Amino acid sequence: MSALIVITISGVALGAVYFLAASGLSLIYGLMDILNFAHGLFMTLGAYAGWEVASHLATGSSSPLVFAAAVVASVVGGAIAAAITEIVLIRPLYGKPVSQILVTIGLDLAVVGLLMGGFGSSALQMPVPIWLLKATHLGTTDIPNADFLALVTGVVVLVVLEWFLRRTRYGIIIRAGVENREMVSALGIDVGRAFTVVFMIGGAMAGLAGLLYSVVFSGDLISPNQGDSLLIFAFIVVVIGGLGSIRGSALAALIVGLVQDYTTFYIGGHPGWAEIGNLSVVLLLALVLEWRPRGLFGRVV
Repeated sequence: MSALIVITISGVALGAVYFLAASGLSLIYGLMDILNFAHGLFMTLGAYAGWEVASHLATGSSSPLVFAAAVVASVVGGAIAAAITEIVLIRPLYGKPVSQILVTIGLDLAVVGLLMGGFGSSALQMPVPIWLLKATHLGTTDIPNADFLALVTGVVVLVVLEWFLRRTRYGIIIRAGVENREMVSALGIDVGRAFTVVFMIGGAMAGLAGLLYSVVFSGDLISPNQGDSLLIFAFIVVVIGGLGSIRGSALAALIVGLVQDYTTFYIGGHPGWAEIGNLSVVLLLALVLEWRPRGLFGRVV
């Protein structure tokens, strides 16, 4: 029973990180109809921005304040990268989906190559607070504190995103601009700026996901290709949840995280079955698309 509790909480925490990675992707597609293949790059840049701040401020293990500064840096780094991408590369290509895909893929490959040249291809160690390396004792079970951090962060982001889009003036402007850009522009509202904000929010969530994934599930290691690996699962979550649905992405991320962890724990320990967790996620995607092509809450893929 103790093992089941630990694996369940770990799966939920993994789902929370997948949601952070997928939420920005879903937001950008749902509001702007842009499949952004540079989203993995935002995750990587956010993680490196956090590492830069933590490595310069920390000596040995990090303090909670230093780690908080690293989290802020990852969010800001991802947001800035997304804003530059939208303004310089995406904005001239609105209405040209093939060009958008090619440009964002090319950007990802180019910048990842630059990161390898600047930081090397080896993984970097992220300084983290001692409390993140410890566990909380619940009954007869020890739960890693890092899992709780990921879980709480995912819930907070979901609540804030839903509130922003449905309750704030800017969120309403963004949704209205998607439905009828000409009408909103005629009212004197800068829709282009609103779309840049959407990209920045998506980039911020991606940067946070990149840092948390490194801390919670990668042994505090940051590498140039980690964002691309995480992007695969983010796309799977978005498709299962339904393209453009934040709530669908949240539910799909929870399901994917649990399925992957359960399968890895109960089957992946057998010889030759180490990658069964990843395979189970792909099979889950195939089943959902066969049963419900538009995903849990979205439109037809």
